[in-house]
Amino acid sequence: MRNLLLFIFIFPFQFFAPDASAQAGDSLLIRGIYTEALINPVAYRNLDFLCNRIGGRLCGSSQAEKAVQWTRKVLDGMGLDTVYLQPVIVPHWERGKKETAMVISGKAGNHGLQVCAIGGSVATPGKGITANVVEVKNFEELKSLGREKIEGKIVFYNRAADPAPVYTFDAYGGSVDQRSRGAMNAARLGAAAVIVRSATTVHDNFPHTGNQHYADSVKAIPAFCVSTNDADSLSKWLKTDQRLKLELHSWCILHPDTTSYNVIGEIRGSKHPGEIILVGGHLDSWDIGQGAHDDGAGLVQCIEVLRLFKTLNIKPARTIRMVAFMDEEYNQSGAKVYAGESQRRAGLGKEKHLAAIEADRGGATPQGFSIEGTDEEMKKVLAWKGLFEPYGIWSFEKSGSGVDIRDLKAQGALLIALVTDSQRYFDYHHSASDTFDKVNVRELELGAAGMAALVWLMDNKW
Repeated sequence: MRNLLLFIFIFPFQFFAPDASAQAGDSLLIRGIYTEALINPVAYRNLDFLCNRIGGRLCGSSQAEKAVQWTRKVLDGMGLDTVYLQPVIVPHWERGKKETAMVISGKAGNHGLQVCAIGGSVATPGKGITANVVEVKNFEELKSLGREKIEGKIVFYNRAADPAPVYTFDAYGGSVDQRSRGAMNAARLGAAAVIVRSATTVHDNFPHTGNQHYADSVKAIPAFCVSTNDADSLSKWLKTDQRLKLELHSWCILHPDTTSYNVIGEIRGSKHPGEIILVGGHLDSWDIGQGAHDDGAGLVQCIEVLRLFKTLNIKPARTIRMVAFMDEEYNQSGAKVYAGESQRRAGLGKEKHLAAIEADRGGATPQGFSIEGTDEEMKKVLAWKGLFEPYGIWSFEKSGSGVDIRDLKAQGALLIALVTDSQRYFDYHHSASDTFDKVNVRELELGAAGMAALVWLMDNKW
């Protein structure tokens, strides 16, 4: 009754119009979804708790375990048909004490740098590493210098993210290889350590961490990220003193793999319970911030999709499933376990994913959806574009989706990513500045409502 009265109060004339078209009826229901999200910002309150009461959630950590239990409690309290934990074996890397870096130069002076260890890095020896520095912009330049000029040195990767792309994910993609593969390539030439310019277009004093990979065939060396401001300073000082040295200290520990969990909740379909429409975000985050945009925002938006369906008493024909994936930041272990189990169930004829929507591009203003599907599927989705335009959602592109849902393509699922305004995302990404106060309540809730509206349309119109 509450939901009916809400609709009547907001839309008294449209609700009773006897000649209302199906499109008008769709618009009315979607307006109800947006209204509930905006007047009752539960997703924002959930994000507040996740960020300020739990904080950074590195997989394998006690904070990640707290986040698992909190998510399960939230879903249990919503009256869903099913809530359960799915075990996942995850890496357990610990940063240890705050890392330090000191420039030592007779010409430029001594200066501390803002640094952090790259995820998965080995620690420096107890006394640290002190060595000369070689600056490079890419792996080709590194290789051209050869072992003679690299061995025993600290390699400084200083290729800045290109500010030209309007979509900042393109800028990130053009620079992040330094972080992900820099230590591995430098180690092949005998480097003592690497220090990498943060993968962001912003100039600030926050180092941005992330994952990186070692090669089995070479010794693992310590890997650090440095803030963009300090990267600029280090490059300037090297020009005045090529004999400059860096002193690096880190205290990282790689523990044995441990068990964590995906958290799964669902509203069972009334007509086709074996047909799944999934919404998902990842529960883990890097430890140096609160993981607000990456990916606390996406996680609470996915929870909100289920809450909106329950609150508005929308009974789906298909099963609407929410998955909080664990270990997106390292190995996507949670995604692999989920896809493997789902594929096993699909082989038994028990379930099939029709579509999966991933929210992992921050909590900024939603602009549309990126879609991996056939031309025919794109045509169906584009037919709904007019229903979203009143809410500022205008972009429906045939492009990539997300790493946590990509393996569901084997089931023929339509893969979709929520696309948000990316201009500030990499200002915060993987850094200590990714905190709750950087997320706007209305932008967050608009994203959740847009996802819920798309889920409803796929359930009813597909």
